[in-house]
Amino acid sequence: MARAGLTTELVAQVGAELADEAGFDQVTPSALARRCGVKVASLYSHVAGGHDLRVRIAVLALDELADRAAEALAGRAGRDALIAFANVYRDYALAHPGRWAAAQMRLDRDTAAKSGAIRLSQMTRALLRGYDLPEAEQAHAVRLLGSVFNGWVSLEAGGGFSHSDPEPAESWTRALDGLDTLLRNWPSR
Repeated sequence: MARAGLTTELVAQVGAELADEAGFDQVTPSALARRCGVKVASLYSHVAGGHDLRVRIAVLALDELADRAAEALAGRAGRDALIAFANVYRDYALAHPGRWAAAQMRLDRDTAAKSGAIRLSQMTRALLRGYDLPEAEQAHAVRLLGSVFNGWVSLEAGGGFSHSDPEPAESWTRALDGLDTLLRNWPSR
């Protein structure tokens, strides 16, 4: 019998909190059951197992990220949109490291289609249309942005910038200036 008040959504939310505190790789049904004060068997009324739990946390993270990105992008285009979008990624990753790790999880096509991943992809494409990138070039630019955002966050979260000047925020701004310049002057074939 499931504990009164425990829902699938609450299980995912508590799992996301645990991921932020202990690391996404530390989220297991047994760790989550301890956190919720229930037996592991009670969790299985809400999730099918460890993989299902991690997928639900990933979907939650992608939905949160997409909601924040949509709010940040509203009414913006070009450089302003790029900076707002990039800052959503960076801020979310630094505030929620476990959820950020979850958002990197590879999801099957059906699950991804029902998550914020599709909205994030659409927002990225919309952002790039503000730079007049030809549709054939957008996939390359999407991969570039993802690489810069993910690479930066990984290095910063891992302390990669903590022992040198200038401050990471200054370099982040310069990196975004560089991306803006590149997107405005995208190389033709």
